[in-house]
Amino acid sequence: MAEDEKSGEPLGEENELQIIKELVDQLYNFRDCYFESHSVEDAGKKQQDVAQEQEKTLKKLLEKEESFKHKAEYLLQKGRCLNVAPEFSKEAEECLSRAVKLDPSMLEAWNTLGEQFWKKGDLAGAKNCFTGALQQSKNKVSLRNLSMVLRQLPAADSTAQGKQVIESVDMARQAVELDVKDGTSWYVLGNGYVSLFFSSGQNPDLSQRALSAYAQSEKVDKTASSYPEMHFNRATLFQYEEMFGSALASFSHAAALDPGWEEPPEREKLLLKYLGKVTELMQNKGKVKARKLRTMLSSLNTSALGPCLSAQFRAPSGRVGNLQPSSLSSLTHGLNTGVAAMGKVVFSLGFEGHMAFTFGMVDSEETCIVVMVYNTAFSWGVRIGDTVVIPEPQVKRHSITHKETSFDFRSIRVDSPLLLIVNGKRPNAQSQIAISVSYKAQSE
Repeated sequence: MAEDEKSGEPLGEENELQIIKELVDQLYNFRDCYFESHSVEDAGKKQQDVAQEQEKTLKKLLEKEESFKHKAEYLLQKGRCLNVAPEFSKEAEECLSRAVKLDPSMLEAWNTLGEQFWKKGDLAGAKNCFTGALQQSKNKVSLRNLSMVLRQLPAADSTAQGKQVIESVDMARQAVELDVKDGTSWYVLGNGYVSLFFSSGQNPDLSQRALSAYAQSEKVDKTASSYPEMHFNRATLFQYEEMFGSALASFSHAAALDPGWEEPPEREKLLLKYLGKVTELMQNKGKVKARKLRTMLSSLNTSALGPCLSAQFRAPSGRVGNLQPSSLSSLTHGLNTGVAAMGKVVFSLGFEGHMAFTFGMVDSEETCIVVMVYNTAFSWGVRIGDTVVIPEPQVKRHSITHKETSFDFRSIRVDSPLLLIVNGKRPNAQSQIAISVSYKAQSE
């Protein structure tokens, strides 16, 4: 039996268990606040350093095992200690399962056991644990973990999947309401909004809510800034919103925080490659020879506007009436209402490393602009020489500098191929499909 340092008297059982809990709390604090005492350059050593701290803590716990191996609190702390690692631990699962049998009201044991099931890939088991914990008492950890599980659970169809995502956002929102200063709950809410954004029509309001939740996570909790997953997810959203400089910076930061995670640097590399290709192809007009380009443009006339010439034409802005042709050089930043851009396709790019079908078009003045079309089916595309009309084009100027590499070009964003007119016709309904993205949540 350990002794109290001041009195020399033996410590009571309750006090010894409290000391054990504090040891495990310190281990989690070491992991979660690693970058408060280490630089980002040490990121590659983090996993090894945490493993060493875990080994030291576990050794101290094992010294007490004979006295406490049948105590729920001791089993919980041993399970927590083993759970600090990112991979599943059979021993942790056994400790935590015994703890909840001895004391079914122990919330932390249910939550930690749920995390072990999750790491094992047993999502149904994880959901049962978090739901069981909530039946004991409403708490932020169960709510946010259940939020993440609901987004991963398979569903019978897209309608059921949509309901799960909405429910997951509600769970995360409740977790935040219980503790508005918990950065992890804000981060999970941000992920929920990202899922809802891409699964329910890409409402810009949801994108802004996701970015606001991520910002709030960092504001209320400095440890949240060290979540590589958050920087990666934010980069994914930035890329979709065509905030390419911010996307590159966030992919780079995620890679620095977790050097063993291959996807962030790969996505950064692919985006840089894409921007380089786009800039080069726009500058040389798709490498189409001057004579061929003149021949292509000779057939370009206002008849290509097709439906846009009708007084009943409904434009993307909701405006009804015919549209006037506009040269690419006269288009202004933002939405250009009442006009249509028209040109010939001089190059196109597939989907590798980006989220939009991308092509370049040249108008009769031989001005070239990049067009990014979202939510396109893989079977849809345009060919060199096609005539494309873009009603009420949304124009953006990109000036990007990242790691001493710079890009500068203008583009038109089109949220669906159905908004285009190609060779005088609207694309068919099969040309559109909702975009899917890769994002990551902690423990997912």
